[in-house]
Amino acid sequence: MPDFTSTFKSSPLSKILLLTAFCAFFNLNILRASHEGHEDKGATHTKTEVSNEHEIAGVTDEPEKPIGKQVSDMILGHIGDNHYWDAFGHYVLLPLPCIVYTESQGLQFFMSSQFHHGEHAYNGMKLVNMGAKIVWEDAAKTEKIYDFSITKVAATVILGSIVLLVIFIGVARTYKKRAGMAPKGFQNLIESLFIFMRDGVIKSSVGPRYKQFMPLLMTIFWFIFIVNLMGNIPFFPGGANATGNIAIPLVMALVVLLYVSVNANKNYWKHIFLPDVPVGLYILLIPIEILGFFLRPFVLMLRLFANITAGHIIILGFFSLIFIFGSMKEAVGYSVAPASVAFTIFMGMLELLVSFLQAFVFTLLSSLYIGMAIEEHGHEHATEKH
Repeated sequence: MPDFTSTFKSSPLSKILLLTAFCAFFNLNILRASHEGHEDKGATHTKTEVSNEHEIAGVTDEPEKPIGKQVSDMILGHIGDNHYWDAFGHYVLLPLPCIVYTESQGLQFFMSSQFHHGEHAYNGMKLVNMGAKIVWEDAAKTEKIYDFSITKVAATVILGSIVLLVIFIGVARTYKKRAGMAPKGFQNLIESLFIFMRDGVIKSSVGPRYKQFMPLLMTIFWFIFIVNLMGNIPFFPGGANATGNIAIPLVMALVVLLYVSVNANKNYWKHIFLPDVPVGLYILLIPIEILGFFLRPFVLMLRLFANITAGHIIILGFFSLIFIFGSMKEAVGYSVAPASVAFTIFMGMLELLVSFLQAFVFTLLSSLYIGMAIEEHGHEHATEKH
């Protein structure tokens, strides 16, 4: 009988499983502490004292929420944006820079800690929607607030870009030092993924002019991949649902649309506005082609946004089952915990794969769209004659 124990120990699978299990139990302890904190407050404090979620929302006089509402608020708060970075659950909130402009007060720079987790107003403004939005304390005031703050998602994008630069600058320096030598270690891993994306995706999809679009497509792939991986880390500097925030996929999809529009040749535009069909069909086909032109980047955006957001919701949902059942009876919560943690570990492992797949799919479809736009039909016919 083969020795599976030695195989498991010698493979990186054990390290991956161990890390994922640690992340799962770490999140479990955070959620449990949060739930116990709510119970303790209800037993020892007055009804006017509220949880961190209430404080950030600016609510100070409501009774404790039912467990279902607490779970939904926790999940929505996680997948949404925030002016704080919850480094270790709701007990360690890192303040982020607030940049606000109003006509009456001008441009203001301050840290979100000035709001004291939503307990206090600052310069007539307060935080609502679990820290996601800055509004006037006086609800009757209608002056518009222009918020350019560095939120959790924006900070993750900046941090992910820095990580991307550090990785590739480091790999480039290693190539110079080891010129002519075979890559090894981390350099070998990066090179393998790079060559796979270059030859297996970009080159085959874009065509002979693939080098012109390599910087854009490689940046898109590695940025999505790194930010997705950071989102799977349950504590600082991870945990943010960056590509699950609709604004990030939207901007990347618009960049791809812009590249397609600028670099498309006359054959591409002719296919849209003067298709090779009887003129009588123009009234039907041209609107469909124009709609398809805008739907392609929309599908790019929606696929990335929906898949990443769904993964975060499912993982948090599995964890929350422990406390939902535990609120009925403590023993039931403990009995559900093993299955809940097991499913969460499984989903955590799956999300590592999804992080790569979504980056891969976004880059593949972007390459195909660009390849369709720059394809030279005349060149193909000439090649076939030869």
